[in-house]
Formats: sequence, C-alpha cells, structure tokens
Amino acid sequence: MTTTGPADLTLIQVSDTHLVPSGQLIHGRVDTFALLEAAAARLADWAGPVAGILLTGDLANNGAPEAYRRLRGVIEPLAQRLGAAVVYAMGNHDERTAFRAELLDGATSPGGGILTGDSLTSNSLTGDSLTGSSPEDPCDQVHDIDGLRIIVLDSTTPGRHDGWLTDAQLAWLADRLDEPAPRGTLIVVHHPPLPSRLPTLHLLRLRAAERLAKVIDGTDVRMVLTGHAHHAGAGSLAGIPVWISPALAYHVDTLPPRGRHRGLPVGGFSRVDLVDGQVVVTAIPLDGSGLAAAGLDGARPAGAGQAAEVYNRDAQEMLDYVRSATPTTTPAE
Repeated sequence: MTTTGPADLTLIQVSDTHLVPSGQLIHGRVDTFALLEAAAARLADWAGPVAGILLTGDLANNGAPEAYRRLRGVIEPLAQRLGAAVVYAMGNHDERTAFRAELLDGATSPGGGILTGDSLTSNSLTGDSLTGSSPEDPCDQVHDIDGLRIIVLDSTTPGRHDGWLTDAQLAWLADRLDEPAPRGTLIVVHHPPLPSRLPTLHLLRLRAAERLAKVIDGTDVRMVLTGHAHHAGAGSLAGIPVWISPALAYHVDTLPPRGRHRGLPVGGFSRVDLVDGQVVVTAIPLDGSGLAAAGLDGARPAGAGQAAEVYNRDAQEMLDYVRSATPTTTPAE
C-alpha cells in the first residue's frame, strides 16, 4: 500500500466572513467576529505548517473600515504565529477604497510599495501586484508563496452583486500567465465561474465565464478558488478544477424545504494542499463550540429533524428581489 507524506505546501482559504463593526450582528443574530476568532483558534491549535491564508472576498458585510481592521487584528497575528503569508481578495460586499486603505495599506499601482512596514502580506506580493492607478480600480494582485503563484482577480463591480471581469483585467491576466510559475498558479476570484441550480446564486455568478476560460486554457493554472455561494461546491472551467469554499458566516441551504430560501448556522473554511504533485481541497466545518461562541446555538431552536436557521424566506420573493437588483446588461468597461 502506498501512503503519502505530509503536504508539500498547505494554504487555508477563508471566505465570506461578513464582518461588521463591533456590537453588530448579521441577520440580527450571527456574530461573525466570534466565528472568525473560533476559526483562528482552531488553526492556531493545528500542528501542521501553513504557508498562506487566503481570504477570498465578502470580508466585510458592508465595506465598513472598522470591519476590515477587526479582520486584520485577528488574521495577521495568526499569520505571524503560523509563519504564513496573507492574501486579501475583494467580494461584492466589500468596498474598494476602504479595502485598499485598511487591508492593502492604500496601494494602487503596479510595483509601488505594496504594503508598508513588516506586514506579513508583503512577503508574498510580486513586483506587478496591483492593477490600476486609483483607489476605485480593481484590486487585482499577484503573490508568490514558495513558488506557487496566486493571482487574485477582483470580480466586483461597484453597485452590483454579480461578478464580472473587464477586458483589461483579462488582458493583464493573460500577460501574467505567459510565463509559468515553478509550482503553477492558483486563481482566486470571489464569484464562481459556474452555473448554479439555486436560482439566486445563478443570477449572481461570474458572468460570461467563457471569457476567463479562454485565457486560462492551456496555462499553468491548476485550480480556481472561489467563494460567494455560501456553500461548498466544485466544477471545472476549461478543464481546470473550480472550488467553491464554504462561507465562514453561514450556509445557504442547497436542499431547502419546497418554496423556501434559507440560511443555516453552519460555518466553515477550506484547506488547500499541494501534495504528491496534486492540488487537493478539503472543506473544514467549524465545530459546535465555534458556532456557540457566535450565538448560533440560539438561532431559532431546532425541532426534530429540523436545523436551526439564520433566516427562512419565501424563495420566489427572494428570487424576485435578487432579479430586481441585478441589471441584465454587462457592466460598462
């Protein structure tokens, strides 16, 4: 029998933290900061080495600067303890100006002093890390973690919740991928470039994903890491695996009761291993103590066979709301 040794390299992906300022809860009942602290405590107790922590969008629930400071206050001491690089990516609930100011130390242009001081994230950013020259431009980045290239694509459009990549972003990506990385490339993009059987999530996917497929086809891209959907999932794009990380904040029920759209108090994150030449991803559920710390043990007490709920809404009303808030036209370049 063949057994594998330890992973050559391990990354942790944490998505959809939805942090808010101190004293606030999301959906009136979920303490997302407590969930983040519980996840950090679990990682701090783990014996294995971690090369990087990837935070893949919707890091703040409404782009509040204080939420980003609370995030950094937990993640960067954890990264210091683990000796890990930190990668921050935008999601549709984030706000670019505050995101840059609080998480990227205001960096805007390629090659220009991406982060200051001894911030841990600075040790993985490459020379052409950020596209654009103003705080409103997409926060696209390139990181190198022990020879594994991480390319972060900002799939957000201000004022919208669906995903889109501009022609300029795709051209920039193609230029980066012209030269292979020693251990290959992982793409980080918040919106999954996959269809969904959940109508609301299908409306809010990465639009025109075939444009991204054309760029990454035949390159050294080994996997596309995403979030946004609030449930774990997998698929492929141009024959390349796509992983949807569970959300830390809560889980969107993929088998809800007929006619309902609901969120469940199930948080989680992902472990991404490069082992035996393969990229392998595992969903890690947050255990009961972490959920209790976040106040989710009191979210709508469960009856027999019924899970506690974060929210429970009429599915058609939810779909109509999302449809009304989602333009049918593609964003202007």
